[in-house]
Amino acid sequence: MPAALLFYTLTATALTAGEVPVVGEVVFESGFETAAQREAWNQAPFAAWEAAAGGTVLAVTVPPERAGGGNLIGLKLDLAKYRGCQLLLSARARAEGVTKPTANYLGVKYMLHFQTPSQQYWGNQNDVHGTFDWRDLKFTVTLPTDIGAADLNLGLQACSGRVWFDDLKIVVAKLPRPPRPAPQPNPPPAFKGHNLPRLRGVMSPNAFKAEDLRFLAEEWNANAIRWQLTRNWGVAGTDRDLDEYDRWITAEMADLDQVLAAAQRYGIKVVIDLHSPPGGRLPGMDLAIFHEARYQDHFVKVWQRLAAHFKGHPAVWGYDLVNEPTQTEPSREGVGDYLSAQVRAARAIREIDPTTPIFIESNQWDSAEGFKDLDPVDLTNVIYQVHMYVPGEFTHQGVHGSKTGVVYPGPIHGVEWNKERLRGVLAPVREFQLAYNVHIYVGEFSAIRWGPGAAAYLRDCLELFEEYGWDWTYHAYREWDGWSLEHGSDPEDHAPTREPSDRLQVVRGWFAKNRRALP
Repeated sequence: MPAALLFYTLTATALTAGEVPVVGEVVFESGFETAAQREAWNQAPFAAWEAAAGGTVLAVTVPPERAGGGNLIGLKLDLAKYRGCQLLLSARARAEGVTKPTANYLGVKYMLHFQTPSQQYWGNQNDVHGTFDWRDLKFTVTLPTDIGAADLNLGLQACSGRVWFDDLKIVVAKLPRPPRPAPQPNPPPAFKGHNLPRLRGVMSPNAFKAEDLRFLAEEWNANAIRWQLTRNWGVAGTDRDLDEYDRWITAEMADLDQVLAAAQRYGIKVVIDLHSPPGGRLPGMDLAIFHEARYQDHFVKVWQRLAAHFKGHPAVWGYDLVNEPTQTEPSREGVGDYLSAQVRAARAIREIDPTTPIFIESNQWDSAEGFKDLDPVDLTNVIYQVHMYVPGEFTHQGVHGSKTGVVYPGPIHGVEWNKERLRGVLAPVREFQLAYNVHIYVGEFSAIRWGPGAAAYLRDCLELFEEYGWDWTYHAYREWDGWSLEHGSDPEDHAPTREPSDRLQVVRGWFAKNRRALP
């Protein structure tokens, strides 16, 4: 963001302190029609007000030579009144020749940013670039309970081209959720779907090899694997041809038959993870199954098929319905949202298989933050899953060209990151666990192998998981070597090390405590 970017405080009747928010309340609205509306935004040479049919619009023009940074204008909003509320942000935009940036969260920016003691957030609709006529941009955000001021930004980031904005609006979509129930004084054991002290393992390799499972069990003593049914991960517009998708699922099921046979032989429990659901991800990274009935219907049919085929297999720990649900836009009318879609599939499974555990994931990429909005589901034999990659600036450094040299423990964006900070990140999951007496499974967690302090990060995460009694699978085993425990810290060295890495020693220290899952 340019150092010269200045913000102006907006005064609006909707932000009057002391009023109680209501669903549908307009938090902020601007069509740039009055001088006061335009003057609320700071001025910049790349931004201009232009006359258009029906009024005035904001035009942002960025030549190629300026495409490297953020070309944004902004204003400041006081959102303290809306603490804990979910807001829906919408705007109209059109673009000409906006170049594709290096990451999907860059590009055309209608963005909300805030930093509080508990959270740092940048939100916008992802993957917006190219040339297009007027269209809606939408995303939702649940505000933290300690929010005060936030910045609303418009413009282009890490790209060039022209974009026009109009009709900005922020409304209250949901009120703060009520407090969680107090934990039971002496709760019975939570359902976890196995009789072992703990399941500790890894995410699956790129392809099935019986030797990989033998090594995992006999050399590392892991007793769980989350097996990804995955393809075209994260690529928008894939998995749209359902006939072709079904042929792929057929091949994956045949592969999984071999996985389960080997897993049973070596005492490993398997999570069947539908990593790539029908319809794939939409341009903004929302899953199609939360917006298009055709794909949600097929999602349910796929799980009916999987449950009928794998029901009763002794190596199956459970069914992981959908990897990292992501829903930033409201579902279209008649289509279930991220949680309703999972419940619908789970109920269809229960008509076929009444006992195999089912994993439910939270919104926002199955993050701990997503647990703040998660409601428990009325289903039997359910386990709740979370993924842990926070802070992403550390865990994913160097991925997609991001900054490297970020150290853990240490300060990141002015915040000191250490074990207690990680405890705070995971607090919504722990609160959910205790409130509803449910079992938690950490389906994914990791730190890129060249991150300074990666072993310390893994150690702190694992100590917290173990303190809370959570099962876990490390991401990942013999997949991309950036996450590999068998490789060293040099990103240019793609050969496994002869001596165990410090990260591997941390993880294997916990594997050593495992008991095998007997056939």
